[in-house]
Amino acid sequence: MLATASQLVLRNIDDLRGKVLIVEPVADNLAAELLHQAPELELSCYSTDAGAAQSWSHPAVQLYADVSPQFSHSFDTVVLFYPKSKEQLAFTLAQLKPALSANTAVFVTGDNKGGIKSLGSHAQKLGLLANKLDNAKHCLWFALHGDFQQLAAAKATSFSITAGGETLTLHSLPGVFNHGKLDVGTALLLDNLPQINQGKVLDFACGCGVVGAMLKLKHPAIELFSSDISSLAVKATELTLAANQLSGSVIAADGLPATPKQFDCIVSNPPFHTGIKTDYSIVESFIRDSASRLSNNGSLTIVANSHLAYQELLQQVFKKVSIVAKANGFTVYKAS
Repeated sequence: MLATASQLVLRNIDDLRGKVLIVEPVADNLAAELLHQAPELELSCYSTDAGAAQSWSHPAVQLYADVSPQFSHSFDTVVLFYPKSKEQLAFTLAQLKPALSANTAVFVTGDNKGGIKSLGSHAQKLGLLANKLDNAKHCLWFALHGDFQQLAAAKATSFSITAGGETLTLHSLPGVFNHGKLDVGTALLLDNLPQINQGKVLDFACGCGVVGAMLKLKHPAIELFSSDISSLAVKATELTLAANQLSGSVIAADGLPATPKQFDCIVSNPPFHTGIKTDYSIVESFIRDSASRLSNNGSLTIVANSHLAYQELLQQVFKKVSIVAKANGFTVYKAS
């Protein structure tokens, strides 16, 4: 299966030449299709998404999965999938500067619903020029021109929050959930965290690491694990823990991390989107997998939009489900 933006890449395959770098693609079969349809291309991929990186894991593809990739050479062609976060475009382009020469052809593709229609004005603010080349399958294909070397170096944003009588310094990067601010749902969760004094605790879909950091600050004896599908979130969480002199293991994983095998407590503001599309299968898998990975007396605490049917999903898997708090359109559930 191919996402529509990936289909547009294949539709414009003649624009690709030589050493090709695919940047932040979606998790689909584009790698296999490109290898099949254009075996003469030398393919590489840069992805901060663990799921997408896995779909590009192939012996014939050079994979860059770190936030700050170490490119050893420039590329002839770069294809960038337009990010959900507009701030992430500038961040990613700045990360790509070592991979871009004066002769590199840079293309951008994306779904119309993802905001790519505004690429022209967005590029202009960055001192670049975007030319629309193709329009099909509700997606656009642009060529991006300009002096990419003048783009400012990417930096993390830091800010402080106070919740439950504790103050934390948080670090975030563009592309991380609610970059640079505390969202309403997580704020409610912070005021209603489980009381756990020891054991293995997982902050799933950790974002900038705020939930895990607060738990570790309040309960220093816990063994903290934080995981996210995004290596941008992993880096942000590492910075957050370091800024508050807290310890914890931070893991990039598509779904629950493979280790440890069991947790005494899982806490999360879980995602329910794949890209720009609502995808309840993510939460269903997370809830089901959580039940199988909790210790005998373990618990799952999550926050979610109140209109979503999370209580029913939890009751299908757990024996006991309770509402801990409800405010501002969000609900905190505890399941065991």
